[in-house]
Amino acid sequence: MRRKWAGVLILLLAAALLLTACAAGGAGDDGVTLTVMGKKSDLEKSYMTALFDLYRQSTGNDLRIISYEDAEFESGAAARFAEGEVPDLFLHFHNADLSRFDVANNFRYLEDEPWAEDLTDSARAYCEDSQGHLLGLPFWESSVSGCYYNKTILDSLGLKAAATQAEFDTLCQVLADTGYIPICWPASGCSWMIQFGLDPIFADDPALLEKLNRNEICFADIPAVADMVRWIADAAEKGWFGGGYMSTGWDQISPALTSGQAVMTFIWDTWFYTDMAAGGKYTVDDFALMPAFMGTADAGTYEGGNLNMMMVNKNSANLDAALEFLRFCAQPETYNAAFDGISTVSCFKGQTTNIQSQMVTDAARSIAANERVSTAATRIVGYSAEDMLTAVNNLLAGTTDVAGCVELMDQFRIQEARAQGAEGF
Repeated sequence: MRRKWAGVLILLLAAALLLTACAAGGAGDDGVTLTVMGKKSDLEKSYMTALFDLYRQSTGNDLRIISYEDAEFESGAAARFAEGEVPDLFLHFHNADLSRFDVANNFRYLEDEPWAEDLTDSARAYCEDSQGHLLGLPFWESSVSGCYYNKTILDSLGLKAAATQAEFDTLCQVLADTGYIPICWPASGCSWMIQFGLDPIFADDPALLEKLNRNEICFADIPAVADMVRWIADAAEKGWFGGGYMSTGWDQISPALTSGQAVMTFIWDTWFYTDMAAGGKYTVDDFALMPAFMGTADAGTYEGGNLNMMMVNKNSANLDAALEFLRFCAQPETYNAAFDGISTVSCFKGQTTNIQSQMVTDAARSIAANERVSTAATRIVGYSAEDMLTAVNNLLAGTTDVAGCVELMDQFRIQEARAQGAEGF
């Protein structure tokens, strides 16, 4: 019933906003078409498609969506920018890869926008650069990442969630021996898992992070980095990722989990509400949350939310319309319609229709003890998730060993830091 009324709300809101736009002589009078660029999987989130539909219906404007497969996004978008094809609106996370896109010269700072005061403190802090400039509107989910596991399967086998690295490793081996794939590890194009392992190393030792970012030390000088890489290699060799993990990508995660073929995966809670396919043997109600264990934190770790930002091309011929689009997104009526029933921590102070995942609520005590702010992807100079995936996949493909993988990680990171003009590199 709630979904039915949410649909009615969207239709009524569309009608009301259309009348408002017409009365005010807004952007809809010009029939503007805005270009929106981002990852395909991001742009297809249910709350994003709801937003796009609502905008079209409400304003009479159109949106031209330019999407890239996840593994091709950073390089593909950067090539497009290099050719001068900068979209009106660009969706990106505030991580090291953002440096590829010359933020200062390409994007409008947004701290003076009327919606800025409606952002929660944590959402705003995520979207600000080191000078305090607001880079984008965080119209996104704020989730908790960790190891999500099928509690129904564990219960049926008389097993329980792990609280230490040793317990987790034992759990994986028992599941493998029983015929299950312990961990759905999507090595084809999915790269976030690696940062989960790195986060504790640097979040727990800020001085170490500073040395790395000053180029005084490398990954190769930090034993815990090799520990993580070795854990990944050992897990693959022991069959904990199954047999087809190198060809498992974003689209294969849901079938693996809903069928029960795989028991666990390292992901975030909102995935279960926005991307998990219906109709399988198992649903979100069968899953629970424990820390992610990757050989770098004995009690495991959770990662706090990363937010996709909507950034505005300051050189666009459609600048005014693009800014109006963000103002449309930031209206409580809009974001509450789009995020109705979505499991997320609020990004806006007026956000009321989102829900809190039961999985996260049940793990609240563990999360409080073991959560780290997203550190590797956002704070390591030169860090590129794509590059880290390439290095680890070389290891998994057998073309290098643990030391060689760490060396590749360093080479990629230093090369990117130099390309960014980072001091000390």
